Amino acid sequence: MTRCVFAAAVSAALLLGACAAPAPDTSPTRRFAAHTLRGELAFTAPPEVLLNGQPTRLAPAARVRGPDDMGVAPSLLAGQRVVVNYTTDLMGQPLEIWLLRPSEAASVWPRSRAEAQAWAFDATTQTWRRP
Repeated sequence: MTRCVFAAAVSAALLLGACAAPAPDTSPTRRFAAHTLRGELAFTAPPEVLLNGQPTRLAPAARVRGPDDMGVAPSLLAGQRVVVNYTTDLMGQPLEIWLLRPSEAASVWPRSRAEAQAWAFDATTQTWRRP
């Protein structure tokens, strides 16, 4: 009888331990082009935004992708300030926007075109090297 109670307690403890452990990050690595820049985007009243503190508008065809790489409506982000990787259209308006995962935000990435031209990009490892 005590063996059954002990086995049930061990099983319950293992199950609770498995549930409490954080899930490993199994999300696929997102690939960013060399012309992608890093910045801080504040969604004021979309399409109006602040990109690195400067007022601008989202491009008419702007796409925002969340950390799970799913599309996010800019209107749902109103009032939020987030770190992003982004590309711009010919008018300099944010076109492709990726809300970054913590691991992506921790990586070194250029914040301006001048930095991107001076640094070296390795597309295979998705890393930048400063001169």
